[in-house]
Order: sequence, then C-alpha cells, then structure tokens
Amino acid sequence: MNSSLISVPNALTFLRFLGIPLFIYLTLSVHADGWAIVVLAIGGATDYFDGKLARAWNQTSRFGELADPAIDRLYIFATLIVFLVRDILPWWVIALLIGRDITLAVITALMKLKGHGPFTVTYLGKAATFNLLYAFPFLLLAQGDGIVSSIAYVLGWSFAIWGIALYIATGINYAREGVSQIRGPRVINS
Repeated sequence: MNSSLISVPNALTFLRFLGIPLFIYLTLSVHADGWAIVVLAIGGATDYFDGKLARAWNQTSRFGELADPAIDRLYIFATLIVFLVRDILPWWVIALLIGRDITLAVITALMKLKGHGPFTVTYLGKAATFNLLYAFPFLLLAQGDGIVSSIAYVLGWSFAIWGIALYIATGINYAREGVSQIRGPRVINS
C-alpha cells in the first residue's frame, strides 16, 4: 500500500467531500437543482474513479480506505436530509437508510473497542452505494415537469429500489460480521 496522502485518487475523494456542502447550499438555499444534479453526478463519478485510479496506479492509501466510505456515507446522509426537507423521498425510506448507517457506526465503534479494524467494503456494498448515488440525481431531476422529468423518475426509482435493497442487505451482512467479531476474543495489537 502506498502511504502517500497526496495523490490523484485522494484529491478526487477530497473533491467529493467539498461537493457535500455545495450540494446542500444549491438545493436548499438557492434552489439551483440543475447545478445540484451536476454536483451529485460529479460526486458519483469521482466515487468510481478514485478507487479505480488508486488500484490502477498503485496509489492506495489508508486515508483513501477510510475517507472514501466515510464520504460516501456523508453524501448519502446529506442527500437524504435534503430529500426529506424537499419531500422527494418518503420519510420511512430515509429513516431506514439512516438507521442502517447509525447501526453500523455503533457496531464499528464496538469493534474498535475490541481491537478490530473497520469493515472491509464488499462488492455488493459498493454496488449499493453506486445505485444510491446514481438514483439521487435522477430523483432530483424528476422534480421538474415534462418528458425528461418523467424519464428521470423511472430511472431514479429503478436505481433507488436496487440501491435500497442492496444497502439494507449489505447492512445486515456487515452487522452480522461485526457482531461476530465483537463476540469473539479481543484482538491485541502489538
């Protein structure tokens, strides 16, 4: 693992992080949904490319391993709060997704207390996040009128349904893994 903090993949991860407050500002303060959609699309693209480039260029880092999934969670959380305020998604969907992340955060903290590292992100976990991050721009675009909004509605909910199902399923799998580690012996780090 390359330990350099300064790399193109890490810069993309940081760029994605900067998009979170910008997205909130664009959707809630100035109602510039078109620009907010661009920010979400760039966020989704950088989520894909930062990992791809890190592996291809052998620029993986501990920062990337930890920051990438954390920023994904923040993006999802911020978008869900915006969607709650704007009444874009039903509250129970938002509660389900946020509940999953809160549950895993508690389990992760307990795992750390027992000396275990964070969860290893699985392919299905990445697919769940991918689907949600691609659903969000379409769901926001669906708030308009016309044929483009109608198509965006179908695409957005298609990605969202798969994303929600995978997000919950992978959450259950991560929780099982975490509880198993918590119940096991304490890890002594040397």
